[in-house]
Amino acid sequence: MNDDTVNPAAAAPADLAAPAAPVDPAAPAVPGPASRRLLRAGAATAAAALVGVAIGVGIIKTQYDDPVPATAAAPSAGPAPSASATPYGAKSNGSHFGSLRDLLLPVPAGYEPGPDDGGSGNDTELSGEQLSAELDADLQQLPKEKRDTMRSYWESMHVKATGVRTYRAAGDDLVVGLKLRQFNQQEVQRINEYTAVFTGDTGLFRIGPAIPGHPEAHCYLMPAPPSAPIDYLECSAAEGDLLVIMSAEGVAPLPKDKIVALFTLQLDRLARPGASV
Repeated sequence: MNDDTVNPAAAAPADLAAPAAPVDPAAPAVPGPASRRLLRAGAATAAAALVGVAIGVGIIKTQYDDPVPATAAAPSAGPAPSASATPYGAKSNGSHFGSLRDLLLPVPAGYEPGPDDGGSGNDTELSGEQLSAELDADLQQLPKEKRDTMRSYWESMHVKATGVRTYRAAGDDLVVGLKLRQFNQQEVQRINEYTAVFTGDTGLFRIGPAIPGHPEAHCYLMPAPPSAPIDYLECSAAEGDLLVIMSAEGVAPLPKDKIVALFTLQLDRLARPGASV
């Protein structure tokens, strides 16, 4: 490995946390609201993206396309996530427009707003400028050549925003986090495909459930001993210029049908032409 190679462990900013360690089997069977720790959404996806930097994958410089049309989206089930005067939806080429908080799945029946996802809160949209400033602060610990490599990769992605929302099941036995990361479409697809390989071929992760109707989506479970009372699952999908990442944490065995249903609702909300009809 030469001096130009990025060390994923050192380069990862606060929003790109490493996969969580296996849970201590002696932990309580049901974590209470005060002690529950929401799994950082996209841990393996972030790791795969950083590995992609290290091997030179995906430095693509493609600008976003023309301004979005003023086409209103159809209302979806559940309360509106934010009061927005602007339309939201998807164009035929897969680019999404409007607030990511509107594009995120509203809290459905049987759920309530979940805990904060680190410093991002439980219902937040961060602009590209905010994310860039956070990245600059996190990269200060790196040598200049590695800092420049990471900055160059970031700029090539044309990051527009990240949206975060968390959900807690009514029985308090499941917490789900959803993130929408909006950036260059080719890179979204590349990272999603790389993540599928990374989580499927390394043997570090357990294969998760399929998402019916969304072959581009894949799910994987974090390493954990069979006796662990808490389990962790993540899913990733590419939908146009959005990398959609879901994390789920709850009492083992996880209710995979509920998790799949929630992720399906989110992907259906973003799919062409579903988000713009």
